[in-house]
Amino acid sequence: MKFTSTLKAVGTAALIAFGAPVAAQDWEPNGPVTIEIGFGAGGSTDTMGRVLAEVMKEQTGWNVIVENRPGGGGVAMFTSLSQRPVDNQTIGMGVGIPVLVQLVQRGDELPFDIDSFDYLGTIAKAELALVASADAPFDTLEEMIAYAEEQGDMPLATMAPPQVLMMNATTKASGVDFNLVTADGGAEVIRLILGGQVLAGFASGEHFPYLESGDMKVIASANQSRLSYAPETQTFIESGVDAYVDAVFFLAMKAGTDPSATAAIAAAIDEAVQSPEIAEIVRNAVQGDPINMGPDGARLMMVDGLENAERLFAN
Repeated sequence: MKFTSTLKAVGTAALIAFGAPVAAQDWEPNGPVTIEIGFGAGGSTDTMGRVLAEVMKEQTGWNVIVENRPGGGGVAMFTSLSQRPVDNQTIGMGVGIPVLVQLVQRGDELPFDIDSFDYLGTIAKAELALVASADAPFDTLEEMIAYAEEQGDMPLATMAPPQVLMMNATTKASGVDFNLVTADGGAEVIRLILGGQVLAGFASGEHFPYLESGDMKVIASANQSRLSYAPETQTFIESGVDAYVDAVFFLAMKAGTDPSATAAIAAAIDEAVQSPEIAEIVRNAVQGDPINMGPDGARLMMVDGLENAERLFAN
């Protein structure tokens, strides 16, 4: 498989496809605009959120501040946001998949659902690949399943629970079991593959140098769409497994926010996402380009994502 560079055009195409917000209206905040981040300081979400705040501040002249509200993969922050009165100036920033997983697992216990928020847009999507050593005896997901069926007990590395659910869905669709090995992050997945302890595993960017050197290859995209850097490689969905894992970084406000406020803030986010500062931090964080799905696209991402999460847990 030929490894191709990530193209800025991917992000641009997404903006066009989902419809980016129009220019900001005449609305102005009465005080600080606060971006509440659902994770602790220092992680990818926090880093991107802080750069976003700085760029928005420079471009709009607003006082944009950041507060961290970690807990439950963003659930603590969105719980707090949903229970407070609308103030037209507080934004929540989180990642779709952990929130969706919690809504499926214990939705009756949470004080919010998808309709509890007005969506503003997205900043990035982490691309997740199923990868293998270049000399692995398979090149596609279908070939890997056939190999695992023939050989039995094929070891495969995962680094997060949603990936285990993906492989459970693969087993349900194919009838073939895998020997799942838990790795402590993407770097360990790569070590396990190159060391021969597993034949395949999931990675979200750690494999790039090994694709370029020819030591590894991509077997399938675990995202809903094909990978920007390997567009010829099929998704799990295209290979017969009706499931995906999309880690999308999104922003939302409490439902009922003044439409003029959401329009102005969504437009400010869209302008910021197109900046070189955001491009740099997103590449560092998720090894890809910024992508803003816009308000409608962000909401659709959550609606589709909830249905997908329900399918994952059904497996």
